[in-house]
Amino acid sequence: MKLYSKGDDYDDMSSQCSCCVLCCGLCFGRNRPEGKVLETVGVFEALKQHGKYETGQLFLHSVFGYRGIVLFPWHARIYDRDVIPPMSDSKPEPPGSHGSKEVKGKTHTYYQVLIDTRDCPHISQRSQTEAVTFLANHDDSRALYAIPGLDYVSHEDILPYNSTEQVPIQHELFERFLMFNPDKAPPFSARDTLKAWQEKNHPWLELSDVHRETTENIRVTVIPFYMGMRDAQNSHVYWWRYCIRLENMGSEVVQLRERHWRIFSLSGTLETVRGRGVVGREPVLSKEQPAFQYSSHVSLQAPSGHMWGTFRIERTDGSHFDVRIPPFSLESNKDDKAPPAGYTF
Repeated sequence: MKLYSKGDDYDDMSSQCSCCVLCCGLCFGRNRPEGKVLETVGVFEALKQHGKYETGQLFLHSVFGYRGIVLFPWHARIYDRDVIPPMSDSKPEPPGSHGSKEVKGKTHTYYQVLIDTRDCPHISQRSQTEAVTFLANHDDSRALYAIPGLDYVSHEDILPYNSTEQVPIQHELFERFLMFNPDKAPPFSARDTLKAWQEKNHPWLELSDVHRETTENIRVTVIPFYMGMRDAQNSHVYWWRYCIRLENMGSEVVQLRERHWRIFSLSGTLETVRGRGVVGREPVLSKEQPAFQYSSHVSLQAPSGHMWGTFRIERTDGSHFDVRIPPFSLESNKDDKAPPAGYTF
């Protein structure tokens, strides 16, 4: 099956299977400027039912539709409140766990990936262009810097493809991190700079826990990341980033209207945050565009804490319901080193 981008005429797709046409539509089929056409960029490969995708694997994101390439995998623990463990596996929950359950015997593979910058304008209305953020290494304890076009992608969201291009992904880090190697499959190998960058930034990149919960067909997935500690006004300030994905698993069109957070700190404080939408947006979740993803940040004056809350969702008839945000822990690294001052090679 061929994967298309702008260049060839849509009529050339008529001989392709409906699956291929759908995947292309996710990328470029909507809001296409008048007169633009499609061109072939690659050929789909079989999905991996077992094992993991290797460094250098090209893929199409099955939900957000962008092209990307795998840098390296992460193995995460899944805490899924939709899964009820067998009674024999039930154990008393630790204090402050708020009922989060670990799916026994299962780890899940996620991938650190680069996003093709050409696709960012086409996904901006469905998701922020993902970036990994770090604490800036200077006196301003609130200063952050970001590396745009880096994302974490679940194994089942990968639609693998191959390409004959030696530079099939446009991203400023592509040629710094990867090199073309026609003797292997996929034909891209990690440069030493990628290995060094991964090792140096491992504490701030590591994905270890994923939390999920579904309410009335709206699934919320949360992935927290520890960012490090800074000294501010004779106290320690600990920072985390959290990535949230909302998915409409049903057929009814709904819109996120409000957020309500509860943030508990080990220091004993409990903060309540309410507001309209998320990151200045009130996304609509429909069958055509079922998911929205964003990232935000939180800081505590304690090395650990918990967050939980709800999203207020509105139906097309004006009625509302609350979707639970699965509770998740904010944990600092035991070996707390200074976060990196930037990405260097």
